[in-house]
Amino acid sequence: MGIINRGFNYLKTHGLKKAIHRFFEKVYFKLFRRVDTSFEREEQENYLKWIEQNEPNEVELEAQRRHKFTYSPKISIIVPLFNTPEIYFRELAESVLNQTYSNIELCLADGSTEELTYINDIVKSDSRIIYKKLEKNLGIAGNSNEALKLATGDYIALLDHDDIIPLFSIYEIVKCINENMDADFIFTDEDKIMESKDKRMGPHFKSDYAPDTFRSYNYICHFSVFRKDLMDKIKGFKSDYDGSQDYDIILRAIENANRIVHIPKILYHWRINENSVASSAAAKPYAYVAAKKAIKDSLTRQNIDADIIDSSILGLYRVIYKVKGQPLVSIIIPNKDQKKDLERCINSIEKSTYKNYEIIIVENNSVTEEIFKYYEKLKMKENVKVVECNLDSFNYSKLNNFGINNSNGKFILLLNNDIEIISQDFLQTLIGDAQREDIGAVGAKLLYKNNTIQHAGVVLNHTGVAGHVNLNVIKYEAGYMGRTMIQQNFSAVTGAMMMFKRSEYDKVGGLDEAFPVAYNDIDLCLKFRDIGKYNMYEPYVEAYHYESQSRGYEDTKEKKERLDNDGKRLIEKWKKYFDMPDPFFNVNFRNDVSRIRVRTDKVSD
Repeated sequence: MGIINRGFNYLKTHGLKKAIHRFFEKVYFKLFRRVDTSFEREEQENYLKWIEQNEPNEVELEAQRRHKFTYSPKISIIVPLFNTPEIYFRELAESVLNQTYSNIELCLADGSTEELTYINDIVKSDSRIIYKKLEKNLGIAGNSNEALKLATGDYIALLDHDDIIPLFSIYEIVKCINENMDADFIFTDEDKIMESKDKRMGPHFKSDYAPDTFRSYNYICHFSVFRKDLMDKIKGFKSDYDGSQDYDIILRAIENANRIVHIPKILYHWRINENSVASSAAAKPYAYVAAKKAIKDSLTRQNIDADIIDSSILGLYRVIYKVKGQPLVSIIIPNKDQKKDLERCINSIEKSTYKNYEIIIVENNSVTEEIFKYYEKLKMKENVKVVECNLDSFNYSKLNNFGINNSNGKFILLLNNDIEIISQDFLQTLIGDAQREDIGAVGAKLLYKNNTIQHAGVVLNHTGVAGHVNLNVIKYEAGYMGRTMIQQNFSAVTGAMMMFKRSEYDKVGGLDEAFPVAYNDIDLCLKFRDIGKYNMYEPYVEAYHYESQSRGYEDTKEKKERLDNDGKRLIEKWKKYFDMPDPFFNVNFRNDVSRIRVRTDKVSD
């Protein structure tokens, strides 16, 4: 029934034509693509190597136990119990009470419908356990609030009753607090464990806080740690969101936090069992209704008008930001000859369901008769303008700056002439994203003609100076943690199809003409990031990109040298960003391959 309901929801949202297209995409994916189980097995083996290389041995654990922090806060670990199997609770208690950092308390609120006879002996065994048997089950949020009332610590950490934490988890939390005394909210990476706690799998290496990524699904989840006064301010859990109560409370914490810090280490083990969302997305269907409500309510509190719908994968969500008014969009297309490419590009634009746009073609030294005949035909259209910017040498930045200076739009869409847009609602989708105050540039999902990914976000220091993540992954694949399919934040997106507000472009001084060919788009995105804006990848806008047909690849010695020089210039200009890990990737991923893969070497702190 879940598949049927999602099918009807997709039909209602996107219409019959797109629903049919989506159906055949799914059929193609199921029938003709072989699942690469060997890749999955190899990644599991790589993860086990990562564990061996990166987690502390007994000597290091003992050193942690002896370590004296400048600030030693009490950490209250909150656990709501409900008919918890004895083996799960014993393993949970053992994992907490044996932590290498000892200034902790374990706060238990028991809403079980049956008496947990085994619990008294464990509670009596350690004075750091605070236990309360509730008169009745108050639900997940209610039970958690009762546990919260028991807490006397400086920080609050959330732990589910059937999960465990590694022995060094709280040590790393306190180490982070000492290094970031202004941190209000801390979260960590996590993995999954089977019924046997010794079998670990499915590591979730996360990005630092990224608002669009988090609205796509609760990637923060475990292990969440709140400063006590922040928890007091947001007043704990709300029963309206049972099943996704952690999603709601993290959203409210983020809205009120001064500083959010991510620790890129596996500090939480999420148990897979038949009732766990970790095992099956359909285990708790009510949780997804609550999750959408949590996202919607968070946006409403921030005066952001948007609809939240399910994606094609249960548990991943799409936020559709409603366009304010009917702002003019200026579409800037540099062009030299290439009549066939340009005509295909413009024909795809004209299928747009949003009509308030102008097309500015920046003509640069064309020589063919056919392109000038086509220009004359285009000039007959009221919303198309051809402006001449004949440069002595190719300079993409200068061409686009010239085009923008001859435009009138509130929003700018940079577009290569070798783009063919698939999504007819692309303009309202991109405007909805770009109109937000916290957004700099928005980039689309670009595909090669064979339906593999050409662009799904750009990561710094990745496969070179800055690389496209998930390059050549099949478009129907969700990728690591759904990352090819979700709205998310990156350090940069490609200028081949990029939207931004004209006001933000003016604020940062436009495209840097010192980057004539390469990295000008990355530079612009870093300018936006430098003034506190997020750059966003929008997977629900798709286009084919017949990459580099206009000017060719960097396949000569001269072109390669120019590319290397531009790369060095970018790194020097933005040294502060290139000298640190990319916050929207994860230091535990490999940087020598485009597909997201786990490292197997030692990762430095």
